[in-house]
Amino acid sequence: MGSFRGKIGLVMGVANDRSIAWAISEALYAEEAELAFTFWPSPSAERRVRKLVDAHQPRVLESCDVQNDEDIARVFSAIRETYGRLDFLVHSIAFAPPAELKQPYLEMSREGWHLAMDISAYSLVACCREAAPLMPEGGSVITISYFGGEKVIPGYNVMGVCKATLEHSVRYLAWDLGREKKIRINALSAGPMRTLSSAGVSKFDEMQKHHVSKSPLERNVEPAELGTTAVYLLGDQSEGVTGETVHVDCGFNVVGL
Repeated sequence: MGSFRGKIGLVMGVANDRSIAWAISEALYAEEAELAFTFWPSPSAERRVRKLVDAHQPRVLESCDVQNDEDIARVFSAIRETYGRLDFLVHSIAFAPPAELKQPYLEMSREGWHLAMDISAYSLVACCREAAPLMPEGGSVITISYFGGEKVIPGYNVMGVCKATLEHSVRYLAWDLGREKKIRINALSAGPMRTLSSAGVSKFDEMQKHHVSKSPLERNVEPAELGTTAVYLLGDQSEGVTGETVHVDCGFNVVGL
């Protein structure tokens, strides 16, 4: 306990108490990290996030529209003014229009594809660009992926394409951030979790049941397990690890049948 004492992190993407970002935040708080948060710019999102974080009295709690570079810059400016630096960043942001997820990928609209890719993949690049100057002594970044970025998961559709882009972005960002800034970045690939985002995925209940029946551990992953893995990836214990996609899915990704 206390391995993050004195460290400052920004968590982007908490939506409610079922969010993967919140499970990670709880694990980081248990290690005594100082956390700042962003939320999607809507009154309902702000209410949900404030309800979760108020007990911890974060010094930075800002809305952020990740489609807007000026809004992203404003958030990181608040981090700079409050703390002067940043030790780690948690990027847990994804979105696709629900109507687009309910139809075959072949029917994906150009507008919906661009929106999903902008929010779910490009936002990582934009946020890393702003975070890097705040990590002059190095730091760590994680983002959240899913196995649908590697293999076809019926119903996941365009989000799988977004996750594939996200994971390869991690590899290219690892090169740029590592060589110039000594910043590490990795993706945490979680098993199917019941979150606000997964509510838009058709046949999600079937996806979870299939995961249980086929994974070596014969169960779904627990939120706390994602939290402890995130602590490892963000902390000093993984100082030689970057550019990786780490699966926390009870072994489902290794099974071929």
